[in-house]
Amino acid sequence: MPVVTLRSTPYLLLPTETGNRYLPLVGSNCWTVGRGDDNNFVLSDRWISRNHAMLQCTETGDFYLIDLGSRNGSFVNGRRVSIPVTLRNGDQLMFGQTELEFHSPSDTRNRDRDYSQPPSSETLTSTLHVRRLMSVMVVDIRDFTVLTRQLDEKILSAVIGTWFRQSGNIIRKSGSWVDKYIGDAVMAIWFHGHKGMSKDEAMNVLQAVSDLHRMTASLSSQYPLPFPLRIGTGVNTGYAMVGNTGSGDRPDYTAIGDTVNAAFRLESATKQIGLDIALGEDTYSYLEQLGYKNLGFKQHIVSLKGYEKPTTTYAGTYADLNKFLATRCSEKLN
Repeated sequence: MPVVTLRSTPYLLLPTETGNRYLPLVGSNCWTVGRGDDNNFVLSDRWISRNHAMLQCTETGDFYLIDLGSRNGSFVNGRRVSIPVTLRNGDQLMFGQTELEFHSPSDTRNRDRDYSQPPSSETLTSTLHVRRLMSVMVVDIRDFTVLTRQLDEKILSAVIGTWFRQSGNIIRKSGSWVDKYIGDAVMAIWFHGHKGMSKDEAMNVLQAVSDLHRMTASLSSQYPLPFPLRIGTGVNTGYAMVGNTGSGDRPDYTAIGDTVNAAFRLESATKQIGLDIALGEDTYSYLEQLGYKNLGFKQHIVSLKGYEKPTTTYAGTYADLNKFLATRCSEKLN
């Protein structure tokens, strides 16, 4: 690209062994960065997540960097960022082990700022609202209200704190992050490319569900509980909007839409049908397309709260899931 164009156009500068590579931020107001080939800027770095981060230009001309729950994080001038951060001319960005420079020639602001503070409410609420294909997992502790009435507060606090902490570790290991902690439940998101769910992504979701169940069961032997700790799981796949739904002082970068709502309702439906895991129809369809037809889950028709028509789900037990995962592991070894 001619240098004269870059003097007035915002861009990312990627130093390479053969020279600088210029990535112009033009033609859109949103650009994704990651290892997957569905991103605007594809970076072949094994430390970078498939869908790692996103840049957006708002109506005011400000550029924001938003980390998409990447495993190894996104850094601006050496500091990891967890909320949308305003970029300024000359900022050094790091994704995985790849370094880039952000250039916006018209920006003359000072780069010294507090990364722990969110942008102002006027700009943050207009930041990033993008439609993405994703799988949403909701995991809820069963009979939590009963547990709170029968358990000493100190023990209850220790149990729930351990469960939340270990849940976060399991979900991060699977390539996602805890999007929300809601009372006695967690919500996690896995982003997919435009071609749909990949085999690795499918196995990450299923393995996370299995690991969460095993971890929860293990807590029953670690603490004096009145009954074994159990969880229910709902997983739904579809398109949802990703963006900030909070305000300047309380940002809430999350996914919203029917795909997310249905994941919560599917988890509740596991109690109706007396099973552990409920998968959305599209989630199950993707698994079948990937050749995972021996999951052992059966079709059920359920009534979800807030939905006028009956919903199809495929449900099963953690034993069914673990049997499937063990079979897959055995097939790989052979």
